[in-house]
Amino acid sequence: MARAPALEPDRLTTEQKRVHDEIAKRIPHGVVRGPFAVLLNAPALADGAIRTYTALREARLERRLVELMILVVARFHSAQYEWFAHGPRALEAGIAAETVEAIRQRRAPALVREDEKLVYDVVTELLVTRRLSAASYERAQALLGTERLVELIGGAGFYTMVALTINAFDVDVPEGARPLPD
Repeated sequence: MARAPALEPDRLTTEQKRVHDEIAKRIPHGVVRGPFAVLLNAPALADGAIRTYTALREARLERRLVELMILVVARFHSAQYEWFAHGPRALEAGIAAETVEAIRQRRAPALVREDEKLVYDVVTELLVTRRLSAASYERAQALLGTERLVELIGGAGFYTMVALTINAFDVDVPEGARPLPD
């Protein structure tokens, strides 16, 4: 059961209502749930989160690579709701089903595309060591360039915040699903 109180639309403050409506406009399903429902309890934070989410959706970094980054973050933190939301999106964006399943099972995927190898390696290195080695930075810079590398790293930070929110507030996955094994 989720720990954050469910906010009823007719009981939102003026600021919560404004941010709620902004979130609903910008997310694919139009329903404020999951981490955004929790963040609405702090409307200024929710407002910043939806702006960051939107910037990442409009990023120059290819959607396929963004979704791969999200899966690596979600699996690292075992963020059930994040995986529930982005596992299917990763497949739709072109990530191979075998790759999605390998990450889900905490196995290193057998990646063929150099950009996917890079994203997996860089995000994993950052999560595990909390640093990026000079060799990894140079490799990422050469393949992505500065703008897309900043989008990748900023995205990993944003989705880490989402994962921590999901886990701390025990955000429910619809129908009680648990897409990630323990």
